[in-house]
Amino acid sequence: MKERVLLKGGRVVDPSQGIDEPLDVLLDSGVVEALGKASAKGAEVIDVSGLVVCPGFIDLHVHLREPGREDKETIATGTRAAAAGGFTAVCAMPNTEPVNDQAGITRFILDRARAEGAVRVYPIGAITKGSMGEEIAEYGDLREAGCVAVSDDGRPVASARVFRRALEYAKAFDLTVIDHCEEPTLAQGASMNEGPVATLLGLRGNPSAGEAMIVERDVLLADLTGGKVHVAHLSTALGAEAVRRGKARGVRVTAEATPHHMLLTDSLVKESGYDTSTKMNPPLRSESDREALLEALRDGTVDCIATDHAPHAVDDKKCEYDLAAFGIVGLETAVALCLDRLVGAGVVDLPRLVALLSTNPARVLGLPGGTLAPGSPADVTVLDLARKVKVDPARFESRGRNSPFGGWSLKGGPAMTLVGGRVVFTA
Repeated sequence: MKERVLLKGGRVVDPSQGIDEPLDVLLDSGVVEALGKASAKGAEVIDVSGLVVCPGFIDLHVHLREPGREDKETIATGTRAAAAGGFTAVCAMPNTEPVNDQAGITRFILDRARAEGAVRVYPIGAITKGSMGEEIAEYGDLREAGCVAVSDDGRPVASARVFRRALEYAKAFDLTVIDHCEEPTLAQGASMNEGPVATLLGLRGNPSAGEAMIVERDVLLADLTGGKVHVAHLSTALGAEAVRRGKARGVRVTAEATPHHMLLTDSLVKESGYDTSTKMNPPLRSESDREALLEALRDGTVDCIATDHAPHAVDDKKCEYDLAAFGIVGLETAVALCLDRLVGAGVVDLPRLVALLSTNPARVLGLPGGTLAPGSPADVTVLDLARKVKVDPARFESRGRNSPFGGWSLKGGPAMTLVGGRVVFTA
């Protein structure tokens, strides 16, 4: 492609600038040059008439598995999946093997992303060494190497003392601490949400109170320290209310929610006949929790939509429900699901969805992008609101096939993804 690209005739939706109108977008040398009528001289013209042009979508919660579990996913396959799903950047969780708790591993991830990545990759470092919850990792080294946040991902930091120290130390480097909010002794041995469905199926349940307890703790400690805490994959009404109260007090707390927690409930475990693609952590919750998440999405309690993309090998899921690995893939389904079931259903409007997938993720972690303002990175997601999408896991770019959305018919999806002004996906 030419260095100069003109996206012509599209509807530009950019919440960062309050824009929702027909405009041309000129990209040049990897940055946004101008919005509005621009000369096509020397530019490759791409006709996007009838399509929606947005600042590139950013997924704050992705498992790329490399290094160590390339049988599940690689940086190459995971970023191709991201591009196919309309994402121009992903934040890579640290639960690799070995854990990304030191600068050398961070640099390895970035080197691989530069060599093989289809989209931008922002590594997240570990809160504690080995993600064991005991000894704080070296945040200065991680930050210098390229980490944009710290998290122990699926291992919640059980010790309040350690989590307090993490918030204090991270504050010195302007890093956000991302926490998987779960009281580990309550969740131990659980396969799904605690409630009537778990009782009926004879499976041990993970109570919603366990999430809320740790969200409350994290909000209190963020208030105490002045640090920044981000609640990963919020899944309960009680957790959402804790975030809402923290925000009202001015605490530096943000939160994300996933499409699967907003669209599915624990009843699907029964209805699917113990399909292990319905097993994730946090688990699918009750209908009242799902409705509370949608309200939190509407009122601003939830800042971002993230996928928690967690690919697994077939053998990890093809077993008894209580032995199966937690997690589903989400990069290639999230945008279509949100357009059909959130925008299409009137839960949020399109500008709000773009903010949740682009502008807000960039703000939460201080990342480049999230805007089409002149001088910003030429990362662009183009949407086709009329595109018909049939979810077929067998055709995913990801190595993972573990999705509960297989067979769903959706309206709307990504039409094109550009990173640095270069087209990396077209539908």
